[in-house]
Amino acid sequence: MEVCLKQSILFLSVLSLQLFCVCCYIPCATREVEYGYVCVCNSTYCDTVPQIEPLSTGQYQIYTTSKNNLGFSSSVGAFSSSSNSTASVQISVANLSDTHQTIIGFGGAFSDSTGINVLSLPEEAQQLLLESYFGEEGLGYTLGRVPIGGTDFSTKAYTYCDGEDLTLEEFTLADEDYSYKLPLIKKAIDLKGDKQLLLLASAWSSPAWTKSTNSIKGSGNLKEEYYDWWAKYFIKFFEAYESNGVIFWAVTTQNEPVQGFLATDVPNLRFSFNNLKTWIKDYFGPTIRNSTFKDLKIVTYDDGRDFLPLLQMVVLSDEEVLEYIDGVGVHWYTDFFIPASFLNYAKSDKKDLFVIGTEASNGFLKFFDLIPPVMLGSWSRGVNYINNIFDDLEYGMAGWIDWNMALDPSGGPTFIDNFVDSPIIVNSTLGEFYKQPMFYALGHFSKFVLPDSVRVTTEVSSGKIRTLAFNRPDNKTVLIISNDSDDDVEVDIVIESISSTINIQSKSINSLLIKL
Repeated sequence: MEVCLKQSILFLSVLSLQLFCVCCYIPCATREVEYGYVCVCNSTYCDTVPQIEPLSTGQYQIYTTSKNNLGFSSSVGAFSSSSNSTASVQISVANLSDTHQTIIGFGGAFSDSTGINVLSLPEEAQQLLLESYFGEEGLGYTLGRVPIGGTDFSTKAYTYCDGEDLTLEEFTLADEDYSYKLPLIKKAIDLKGDKQLLLLASAWSSPAWTKSTNSIKGSGNLKEEYYDWWAKYFIKFFEAYESNGVIFWAVTTQNEPVQGFLATDVPNLRFSFNNLKTWIKDYFGPTIRNSTFKDLKIVTYDDGRDFLPLLQMVVLSDEEVLEYIDGVGVHWYTDFFIPASFLNYAKSDKKDLFVIGTEASNGFLKFFDLIPPVMLGSWSRGVNYINNIFDDLEYGMAGWIDWNMALDPSGGPTFIDNFVDSPIIVNSTLGEFYKQPMFYALGHFSKFVLPDSVRVTTEVSSGKIRTLAFNRPDNKTVLIISNDSDDDVEVDIVIESISSTINIQSKSINSLLIKL
Protein backbone atom coordinates (compact mmCIF):
# COMPACT_ATOMS: atom_id res chain seq x y z
CA MET A 1 0.00 0.00 0.00
CA GLU A 2 2.80 2.42 0.93
CA VAL A 3 4.66 1.66 -2.32
CA CYS A 4 1.50 2.26 -4.36
CA LEU A 5 0.89 5.55 -2.56
CA LYS A 6 4.44 6.75 -3.27
CA GLN A 7 4.10 5.78 -6.94
CA SER A 8 0.78 7.64 -7.16
CA ILE A 9 2.28 10.78 -5.62
CA LEU A 10 5.23 10.61 -8.03
CA PHE A 11 2.85 10.14 -10.99
CA LEU A 12 0.71 13.12 -9.96
CA SER A 13 3.73 15.36 -9.43
CA VAL A 14 5.09 14.42 -12.86
CA LEU A 15 1.68 15.06 -14.43
CA SER A 16 1.38 18.48 -12.76
CA LEU A 17 4.83 19.46 -14.04
CA GLN A 18 3.86 18.37 -17.55
CA LEU A 19 0.72 20.51 -17.46
CA PHE A 20 2.63 23.49 -16.06
CA CYS A 21 5.39 23.30 -18.66
CA VAL A 22 2.86 23.30 -21.49
CA CYS A 23 1.57 26.67 -20.29
CA CYS A 24 4.72 28.53 -19.38
CA TYR A 25 6.56 29.00 -22.66
CA ILE A 26 6.07 30.35 -26.17
CA PRO A 27 6.58 27.71 -28.89
CA CYS A 28 8.51 28.15 -32.13
CA ALA A 29 6.72 29.87 -35.00
CA THR A 30 8.02 27.47 -37.62
CA ARG A 31 8.64 28.52 -41.20
CA GLU A 32 9.93 26.26 -43.96
CA VAL A 33 12.77 27.96 -45.84
CA GLU A 34 15.28 26.98 -48.52
CA TYR A 35 17.42 24.60 -46.48
CA GLY A 36 15.04 23.48 -43.75
CA TYR A 37 13.18 25.24 -40.95
CA VAL A 38 13.63 28.35 -38.83
CA CYS A 39 11.75 29.87 -35.91
CA VAL A 40 10.43 33.32 -36.81
CA CYS A 41 10.45 36.20 -34.33
CA ASN A 42 9.17 39.77 -34.67
CA SER A 43 8.15 42.65 -32.42
CA THR A 44 5.22 40.77 -30.88
CA TYR A 45 6.20 37.10 -30.92
CA CYS A 46 9.31 35.08 -30.14
CA ASP A 47 9.70 31.54 -28.85
CA THR A 48 11.19 30.88 -25.43
CA VAL A 49 12.68 27.99 -23.47
CA PRO A 50 10.22 26.15 -21.18
CA GLN A 51 10.89 26.92 -17.55
CA ILE A 52 13.09 24.57 -15.56
CA GLU A 53 10.85 23.29 -12.81
CA PRO A 54 11.66 22.14 -9.28
CA LEU A 55 12.06 18.37 -9.48
CA SER A 56 11.61 15.77 -6.78
CA THR A 57 14.34 13.20 -6.24
CA GLY A 58 14.30 10.74 -9.12
CA GLN A 59 12.46 13.02 -11.53
CA TYR A 60 13.84 14.35 -14.79
CA GLN A 61 12.92 17.04 -17.30
CA ILE A 62 13.98 16.53 -20.91
CA TYR A 63 14.28 19.27 -23.52
CA THR A 64 14.34 18.28 -27.20
CA THR A 65 15.16 20.08 -30.45
CA SER A 66 14.86 18.09 -33.67
CA LYS A 67 15.31 18.70 -37.38
CA ASN A 68 11.57 18.82 -38.01
CA ASN A 69 10.58 20.38 -34.69
CA LEU A 70 12.75 23.38 -33.85
CA GLY A 71 12.51 25.23 -30.57
CA PHE A 72 12.59 23.52 -27.20
CA SER A 73 9.89 20.98 -26.39
CA SER A 74 9.84 19.73 -22.82
CA SER A 75 8.43 16.80 -20.86
CA VAL A 76 9.02 15.23 -17.47
CA GLY A 77 9.43 11.69 -16.21
CA ALA A 78 11.04 9.64 -13.49
CA PHE A 79 13.92 7.26 -12.89
CA SER A 80 13.49 4.07 -10.90
CA SER A 81 15.77 1.80 -8.91
CA SER A 82 15.05 -1.21 -11.10
CA SER A 83 15.24 -1.72 -14.86
CA ASN A 84 13.74 -4.31 -17.15
CA SER A 85 14.72 -2.35 -20.23
CA THR A 86 15.20 -4.06 -23.57
CA ALA A 87 16.61 -0.89 -25.15
CA SER A 88 19.34 -1.51 -27.70
CA VAL A 89 21.47 1.41 -26.51
CA GLN A 90 22.69 2.12 -23.00
CA ILE A 91 24.12 5.33 -21.59
CA SER A 92 25.97 4.72 -18.36
CA VAL A 93 27.18 7.18 -15.73
CA ALA A 94 28.75 4.71 -13.35
CA ASN A 95 30.29 7.18 -10.90
CA LEU A 96 29.22 10.81 -10.53
CA SER A 97 32.51 11.47 -8.72
CA ASP A 98 34.57 10.55 -11.79
CA THR A 99 34.97 14.13 -12.98
CA HIS A 100 36.94 16.22 -15.47
CA GLN A 101 37.03 19.96 -16.34
CA THR A 102 34.95 22.74 -14.81
CA ILE A 103 32.86 24.73 -17.27
CA ILE A 104 33.33 28.51 -17.66
CA GLY A 105 30.43 29.13 -20.04
CA PHE A 106 29.12 29.63 -23.57
CA GLY A 107 28.33 32.71 -25.63
CA GLY A 108 28.86 34.85 -28.72
CA ALA A 109 30.62 37.97 -29.97
CA PHE A 110 29.54 41.62 -29.93
CA SER A 111 30.89 42.35 -33.41
CA ASP A 112 29.96 45.55 -35.23
CA SER A 113 27.88 43.48 -37.64
CA THR A 114 25.94 41.99 -34.75
CA GLY A 115 25.14 45.49 -33.48
CA ILE A 116 24.21 46.79 -36.94
CA ASN A 117 21.78 43.93 -37.52
CA VAL A 118 20.18 43.95 -34.08
CA LEU A 119 19.65 47.71 -34.21
CA SER A 120 18.12 47.48 -37.70
CA LEU A 121 15.06 45.86 -36.12
CA PRO A 122 12.14 47.63 -34.42
CA GLU A 123 12.91 48.30 -30.77
CA GLU A 124 10.60 45.57 -29.47
CA ALA A 125 12.20 42.98 -31.75
CA GLN A 126 15.67 44.12 -30.67
CA GLN A 127 14.74 43.39 -27.09
CA LEU A 128 13.34 39.96 -27.94
CA LEU A 129 16.51 39.06 -29.84
CA LEU A 130 18.74 40.00 -26.91
CA GLU A 131 16.42 38.18 -24.49
CA SER A 132 16.70 35.12 -26.74
CA TYR A 133 20.44 35.03 -26.09
CA PHE A 134 20.84 36.46 -22.59
CA GLY A 135 17.43 36.35 -20.89
CA GLU A 136 16.00 33.95 -18.32
CA GLU A 137 13.70 32.45 -20.96
CA GLY A 138 16.48 32.44 -23.56
CA LEU A 139 19.78 30.62 -23.95
CA GLY A 140 21.35 32.18 -20.88
CA TYR A 141 24.65 33.13 -22.54
CA THR A 142 27.35 33.74 -19.94
CA LEU A 143 30.29 34.69 -22.21
CA GLY A 144 30.70 37.58 -24.63
CA ARG A 145 33.66 38.34 -26.88
CA VAL A 146 34.32 42.01 -27.62
CA PRO A 147 36.59 43.14 -30.47
CA ILE A 148 39.09 45.88 -29.62
CA GLY A 149 38.52 48.11 -32.64
CA GLY A 150 37.39 46.93 -36.05
CA THR A 151 37.27 43.45 -37.56
CA ASP A 152 36.37 41.97 -40.92
CA PHE A 153 32.77 42.22 -39.65
CA SER A 154 32.85 46.02 -39.57
CA THR A 155 31.93 48.43 -42.34
CA LYS A 156 35.47 49.81 -42.49
CA ALA A 157 38.95 49.29 -41.10
CA TYR A 158 39.61 51.29 -37.94
CA THR A 159 41.51 51.42 -34.67
CA TYR A 160 41.35 53.85 -31.74
CA CYS A 161 44.52 55.69 -32.69
CA ASP A 162 44.66 55.85 -36.48
CA GLY A 163 46.82 58.98 -36.47
CA GLU A 164 50.42 58.60 -35.36
CA ASP A 165 50.43 59.29 -31.62
CA LEU A 166 53.23 57.92 -29.45
CA THR A 167 51.68 59.27 -26.24
CA LEU A 168 48.21 57.73 -26.75
CA GLU A 169 46.71 61.11 -25.86
CA GLU A 170 44.52 60.94 -28.97
CA PHE A 171 43.22 57.47 -28.11
CA THR A 172 39.43 57.47 -28.38
CA LEU A 173 36.72 54.88 -28.79
CA ALA A 174 35.04 54.81 -32.20
CA ASP A 175 31.47 55.63 -33.16
CA GLU A 176 31.00 51.88 -33.58
CA ASP A 177 31.65 51.35 -29.87
CA TYR A 178 29.07 53.93 -28.84
CA SER A 179 26.53 52.93 -31.50
CA TYR A 180 26.83 49.14 -31.68
CA LYS A 181 28.96 47.46 -29.03
CA LEU A 182 28.37 49.32 -25.77
CA PRO A 183 24.55 49.59 -26.07
CA LEU A 184 24.17 45.85 -26.69
CA ILE A 185 26.69 44.86 -24.03
CA LYS A 186 24.92 47.01 -21.43
CA LYS A 187 21.52 45.56 -22.34
CA ALA A 188 22.95 42.04 -22.14
CA ILE A 189 24.43 42.78 -18.71
CA ASP A 190 21.05 44.13 -17.55
CA LEU A 191 19.32 40.98 -18.80
CA LYS A 192 21.74 38.82 -16.82
CA GLY A 193 20.76 40.58 -13.59
CA ASP A 194 22.72 39.13 -10.72
CA LYS A 195 24.23 36.47 -12.98
CA GLN A 196 27.59 37.40 -14.46
CA LEU A 197 28.31 38.03 -18.11
CA LEU A 198 32.02 37.35 -18.56
CA LEU A 199 33.53 39.54 -21.28
CA LEU A 200 36.62 38.58 -23.28
CA ALA A 201 38.45 41.25 -25.31
CA SER A 202 40.40 40.53 -28.51
CA ALA A 203 42.30 42.83 -30.87
CA TRP A 204 42.48 42.21 -34.61
CA SER A 205 44.95 44.89 -35.73
CA SER A 206 47.08 47.70 -34.39
CA PRO A 207 47.07 51.05 -36.25
CA ALA A 208 48.52 51.02 -39.76
CA TRP A 209 51.53 53.14 -38.78
CA THR A 210 52.68 50.52 -36.25
CA LYS A 211 52.67 47.66 -38.78
CA SER A 212 55.27 46.51 -41.27
CA THR A 213 52.69 46.78 -44.07
CA ASN A 214 51.44 50.25 -43.09
CA SER A 215 47.87 48.98 -43.47
CA ILE A 216 45.17 47.92 -41.01
CA LYS A 217 43.67 45.69 -43.67
CA GLY A 218 45.52 42.41 -44.10
CA SER A 219 48.36 41.00 -42.07
CA GLY A 220 51.63 42.55 -41.04
CA ASN A 221 54.12 42.39 -38.22
CA LEU A 222 53.91 44.75 -35.29
CA LYS A 223 57.13 46.75 -35.48
CA GLU A 224 59.25 45.90 -32.45
CA GLU A 225 59.59 49.54 -31.39
CA TYR A 226 55.82 49.59 -30.79
CA TYR A 227 55.51 46.50 -28.57
CA ASP A 228 55.39 48.59 -25.38
CA TRP A 229 53.07 51.14 -26.98
CA TRP A 230 50.68 48.40 -28.13
CA ALA A 231 50.52 46.92 -24.62
CA LYS A 232 49.59 50.33 -23.20
CA TYR A 233 46.94 50.66 -25.92
CA PHE A 234 45.08 47.74 -24.31
CA ILE A 235 45.08 49.55 -20.96
CA LYS A 236 43.56 52.62 -22.61
CA PHE A 237 40.83 50.41 -24.04
CA PHE A 238 39.96 48.88 -20.67
CA GLU A 239 39.93 52.33 -19.07
CA ALA A 240 37.59 53.65 -21.76
CA TYR A 241 35.15 50.77 -21.38
CA GLU A 242 35.31 50.96 -17.58
CA SER A 243 34.35 54.65 -17.80
CA ASN A 244 31.28 53.45 -19.71
CA GLY A 245 30.37 50.92 -17.03
CA VAL A 246 31.76 47.79 -18.70
CA ILE A 247 34.29 45.56 -16.92
CA PHE A 248 36.16 42.70 -18.58
CA TRP A 249 36.92 39.20 -17.35
CA ALA A 250 39.69 38.31 -19.81
CA VAL A 251 41.78 39.40 -22.78
CA THR A 252 43.51 37.45 -25.53
CA THR A 253 47.08 38.19 -26.55
CA GLN A 254 46.17 38.55 -30.26
CA ASN A 255 43.40 37.36 -32.56
CA GLU A 256 44.77 34.73 -34.98
CA PRO A 257 48.50 35.51 -34.74
CA VAL A 258 49.40 32.47 -36.88
CA GLN A 259 46.64 32.72 -39.49
CA GLY A 260 47.95 36.25 -39.90
CA PHE A 261 50.71 34.74 -42.04
CA LEU A 262 48.09 33.88 -44.67
CA ALA A 263 47.47 36.37 -47.47
CA THR A 264 43.98 37.66 -46.62
CA ASP A 265 42.29 41.03 -46.26
CA VAL A 266 41.22 40.37 -42.65
CA PRO A 267 42.67 43.07 -40.34
CA ASN A 268 45.34 41.27 -38.38
CA LEU A 269 48.75 41.18 -36.74
CA ARG A 270 51.01 38.21 -37.26
CA PHE A 271 53.33 36.89 -34.57
CA SER A 272 55.80 34.06 -34.92
CA PHE A 273 55.77 31.88 -31.82
CA ASN A 274 59.07 33.35 -30.68
CA ASN A 275 57.71 36.86 -31.13
CA LEU A 276 54.49 35.90 -29.36
CA LYS A 277 56.56 34.60 -26.44
CA THR A 278 58.50 37.86 -26.28
CA TRP A 279 55.33 39.93 -26.59
CA ILE A 280 53.69 38.14 -23.66
CA LYS A 281 56.53 37.90 -21.16
CA ASP A 282 58.29 41.22 -21.81
CA TYR A 283 55.45 43.57 -22.71
CA PHE A 284 51.82 42.45 -22.60
CA GLY A 285 51.93 40.36 -19.43
CA PRO A 286 53.85 42.85 -17.26
CA THR A 287 51.74 45.78 -18.51
CA ILE A 288 48.47 44.03 -17.62
CA ARG A 289 49.68 42.69 -14.27
CA ASN A 290 51.10 46.07 -13.20
CA SER A 291 47.89 47.93 -14.05
CA THR A 292 44.56 48.37 -12.29
CA PHE A 293 43.36 45.53 -14.55
CA LYS A 294 45.84 43.06 -13.08
CA ASP A 295 43.09 40.50 -12.36
CA LEU A 296 42.21 40.01 -16.02
CA LYS A 297 42.57 36.44 -17.24
CA ILE A 298 45.15 36.40 -20.02
CA VAL A 299 44.29 33.97 -22.82
CA THR A 300 46.95 33.25 -25.42
CA TYR A 301 46.93 31.87 -28.97
CA ASP A 302 43.30 32.61 -30.08
CA ASP A 303 43.84 30.64 -33.28
CA GLY A 304 43.19 27.23 -34.92
CA ARG A 305 44.05 23.73 -33.72
CA ASP A 306 46.64 23.19 -36.44
CA PHE A 307 49.60 24.92 -34.79
CA LEU A 308 48.91 23.93 -31.18
CA PRO A 309 51.92 21.54 -31.10
CA LEU A 310 54.25 24.45 -31.88
CA LEU A 311 52.48 26.64 -29.34
CA GLN A 312 53.11 24.02 -26.67
CA MET A 313 56.73 23.54 -27.72
CA VAL A 314 57.71 27.22 -27.90
CA VAL A 315 55.28 29.26 -25.80
CA LEU A 316 53.67 26.99 -23.21
CA SER A 317 57.06 25.57 -22.23
CA ASP A 318 58.38 28.99 -21.21
CA GLU A 319 58.05 29.52 -17.46
CA GLU A 320 58.20 33.31 -17.80
CA VAL A 321 55.22 33.22 -20.18
CA LEU A 322 53.35 30.91 -17.80
CA GLU A 323 53.69 33.49 -15.03
CA TYR A 324 51.24 35.65 -16.97
CA ILE A 325 48.82 33.46 -18.93
CA ASP A 326 45.75 31.70 -17.57
CA GLY A 327 44.31 29.95 -20.59
CA VAL A 328 44.50 29.07 -24.27
CA GLY A 329 41.92 30.18 -26.84
CA VAL A 330 41.19 28.03 -29.89
CA HIS A 331 39.29 28.81 -33.10
CA TRP A 332 37.39 26.13 -35.02
CA TYR A 333 38.35 26.98 -38.61
CA THR A 334 40.84 24.15 -39.07
CA ASP A 335 38.78 21.59 -37.15
CA PHE A 336 37.49 19.99 -40.36
CA PHE A 337 40.95 18.48 -40.96
CA ILE A 338 42.67 18.71 -37.54
CA PRO A 339 41.35 16.22 -34.92
CA ALA A 340 40.16 17.27 -31.47
CA SER A 341 43.05 15.31 -29.96
CA PHE A 342 45.26 18.28 -30.90
CA LEU A 343 43.65 20.09 -27.96
CA ASN A 344 45.98 18.04 -25.77
CA TYR A 345 48.74 20.35 -27.05
CA ALA A 346 46.97 23.33 -25.47
CA LYS A 347 48.14 22.07 -22.09
CA SER A 348 51.29 22.67 -20.10
CA ASP A 349 52.93 20.27 -17.68
CA LYS A 350 54.06 23.27 -15.62
CA LYS A 351 50.72 25.04 -15.07
CA ASP A 352 47.01 24.22 -15.16
CA LEU A 353 45.60 26.27 -18.06
CA PHE A 354 41.96 26.37 -19.10
CA VAL A 355 41.15 25.92 -22.78
CA ILE A 356 38.27 27.80 -24.35
CA GLY A 357 36.81 27.99 -27.85
CA THR A 358 36.99 31.65 -28.83
CA GLU A 359 35.52 31.74 -32.35
CA ALA A 360 33.38 29.62 -34.68
CA SER A 361 31.09 30.18 -37.64
CA ASN A 362 29.60 28.10 -40.42
CA GLY A 363 29.80 29.19 -44.04
CA PHE A 364 33.47 30.15 -44.17
CA LEU A 365 34.29 27.26 -46.54
CA LYS A 366 32.79 28.55 -49.77
CA PHE A 367 34.72 26.43 -52.30
CA PHE A 368 34.75 28.97 -55.12
CA ASP A 369 31.26 30.20 -54.18
CA LEU A 370 29.70 26.76 -54.70
CA ILE A 371 28.51 26.75 -51.07
CA PRO A 372 26.52 29.81 -49.95
CA PRO A 373 27.70 31.54 -46.76
CA VAL A 374 24.15 31.54 -45.35
CA MET A 375 22.11 28.33 -45.65
CA LEU A 376 18.90 29.42 -43.98
CA GLY A 377 17.37 26.61 -41.93
CA SER A 378 20.24 24.15 -42.41
CA TRP A 379 20.05 21.34 -39.84
CA SER A 380 23.47 20.05 -40.94
CA ARG A 381 25.06 23.31 -39.84
CA GLY A 382 23.45 22.87 -36.45
CA VAL A 383 24.95 19.38 -36.34
CA ASN A 384 28.35 20.91 -37.11
CA TYR A 385 28.02 22.94 -33.92
CA ILE A 386 26.77 19.97 -31.90
CA ASN A 387 29.60 17.67 -32.96
CA ASN A 388 32.27 20.33 -32.58
CA ILE A 389 31.18 21.23 -29.06
CA PHE A 390 31.00 17.53 -28.14
CA ASP A 391 34.54 17.00 -29.47
CA ASP A 392 35.91 20.07 -27.70
CA LEU A 393 34.32 19.28 -24.34
CA GLU A 394 35.41 15.64 -24.52
CA TYR A 395 39.00 16.90 -24.83
CA GLY A 396 38.77 19.22 -21.86
CA MET A 397 37.57 22.54 -23.25
CA ALA A 398 35.93 24.72 -20.59
CA GLY A 399 33.80 26.97 -22.79
CA TRP A 400 32.81 27.86 -26.34
CA ILE A 401 32.19 31.26 -27.92
CA ASP A 402 30.39 31.68 -31.23
CA TRP A 403 31.29 34.48 -33.67
CA ASN A 404 28.59 36.91 -34.90
CA MET A 405 25.33 36.62 -32.98
CA ALA A 406 23.27 38.19 -35.79
CA LEU A 407 23.92 38.75 -39.49
CA ASP A 408 21.83 39.83 -42.48
CA PRO A 409 20.56 37.37 -45.15
CA SER A 410 23.80 37.72 -47.12
CA GLY A 411 25.94 36.93 -44.06
CA GLY A 412 27.17 40.45 -43.40
CA PRO A 413 27.87 43.29 -43.35
CA THR A 414 31.59 42.73 -43.83
CA PHE A 415 33.77 45.32 -45.50
CA ILE A 416 35.99 42.66 -47.09
CA ASP A 417 33.05 40.49 -48.29
CA ASN A 418 33.94 37.68 -45.88
CA PHE A 419 30.31 36.55 -45.57
CA VAL A 420 29.48 33.70 -43.17
CA ASP A 421 26.47 32.20 -41.38
CA SER A 422 25.05 33.01 -37.96
CA PRO A 423 22.62 31.38 -35.50
CA ILE A 424 20.28 34.34 -36.02
CA ILE A 425 19.61 35.97 -39.39
CA VAL A 426 17.96 39.40 -39.38
CA ASN A 427 15.50 40.51 -42.07
CA SER A 428 15.29 44.24 -41.40
CA THR A 429 12.93 44.81 -44.34
CA LEU A 430 10.24 42.67 -42.71
CA GLY A 431 11.24 43.60 -39.16
CA GLU A 432 11.79 39.98 -38.16
CA PHE A 433 14.61 37.59 -37.36
CA TYR A 434 15.13 33.88 -37.84
CA LYS A 435 16.52 31.45 -35.30
CA GLN A 436 18.36 28.73 -37.16
CA PRO A 437 19.15 25.17 -36.00
CA MET A 438 22.60 26.46 -34.94
CA PHE A 439 20.87 28.67 -32.36
CA TYR A 440 19.21 25.70 -30.67
CA ALA A 441 22.27 23.45 -31.02
CA LEU A 442 24.42 25.89 -29.07
CA GLY A 443 21.50 26.66 -26.78
CA HIS A 444 21.37 23.16 -25.30
CA PHE A 445 24.87 23.70 -23.95
CA SER A 446 24.58 27.35 -22.90
CA LYS A 447 21.18 26.90 -21.24
CA PHE A 448 21.72 23.67 -19.37
CA VAL A 449 25.48 23.34 -18.77
CA LEU A 450 25.82 26.14 -16.24
CA PRO A 451 29.09 27.86 -15.31
CA ASP A 452 30.90 25.81 -12.65
CA SER A 453 29.32 22.59 -13.90
CA VAL A 454 31.80 19.71 -13.89
CA ARG A 455 31.98 17.11 -16.65
CA VAL A 456 31.42 13.50 -15.58
CA THR A 457 32.64 10.35 -17.33
CA THR A 458 29.98 8.64 -19.47
CA GLU A 459 29.89 5.49 -21.58
CA VAL A 460 27.62 4.82 -24.58
CA SER A 461 27.09 1.39 -26.13
CA SER A 462 26.34 2.63 -29.67
CA GLY A 463 27.86 5.10 -32.09
CA LYS A 464 24.38 6.31 -33.03
CA ILE A 465 24.23 8.31 -29.81
CA ARG A 466 26.63 10.90 -28.40
CA THR A 467 26.35 12.07 -24.82
CA LEU A 468 28.08 14.20 -22.22
CA ALA A 469 27.16 14.48 -18.55
CA PHE A 470 27.74 17.29 -16.07
CA ASN A 471 27.19 17.83 -12.37
CA ARG A 472 25.63 21.29 -12.12
CA PRO A 473 26.18 23.70 -9.23
CA ASP A 474 22.44 23.55 -8.41
CA ASN A 475 22.82 19.85 -7.49
CA LYS A 476 21.20 18.58 -10.66
CA THR A 477 22.92 16.41 -13.24
CA VAL A 478 22.45 17.12 -16.95
CA LEU A 479 23.04 14.81 -19.88
CA ILE A 480 23.35 16.31 -23.36
CA ILE A 481 22.29 13.59 -25.82
CA SER A 482 22.57 13.78 -29.60
CA ASN A 483 21.05 11.39 -32.15
CA ASP A 484 22.05 12.21 -35.72
CA SER A 485 20.73 8.95 -37.17
CA ASP A 486 17.57 8.67 -39.27
CA ASP A 487 15.78 6.58 -36.65
CA ASP A 488 14.44 7.13 -33.15
CA VAL A 489 16.51 5.25 -30.59
CA GLU A 490 15.31 3.74 -27.33
CA VAL A 491 18.01 4.42 -24.76
CA ASP A 492 18.39 2.93 -21.31
CA ILE A 493 20.01 5.62 -19.17
CA VAL A 494 21.72 4.29 -16.06
CA ILE A 495 23.07 6.74 -13.50
CA GLU A 496 24.78 4.86 -10.71
CA SER A 497 21.92 2.82 -9.18
CA ILE A 498 18.89 4.28 -11.00
CA SER A 499 17.69 4.04 -14.59
CA SER A 500 15.06 5.09 -17.09
CA THR A 501 14.30 4.20 -20.70
CA ILE A 502 13.81 7.23 -22.91
CA ASN A 503 13.06 7.62 -26.61
CA ILE A 504 15.64 9.82 -28.33
CA GLN A 505 14.18 11.23 -31.53
CA SER A 506 16.00 11.00 -34.85
CA LYS A 507 18.01 14.05 -35.89
CA SER A 508 17.77 15.62 -32.45
CA ILE A 509 19.69 17.11 -29.57
CA ASN A 510 18.36 16.69 -26.04
CA SER A 511 19.12 17.98 -22.56
CA LEU A 512 18.10 15.69 -19.72
CA LEU A 513 18.01 17.35 -16.28
CA ILE A 514 17.89 14.95 -13.35
CA LYS A 515 17.34 15.54 -9.66
CA LEU A 516 19.28 12.81 -7.85
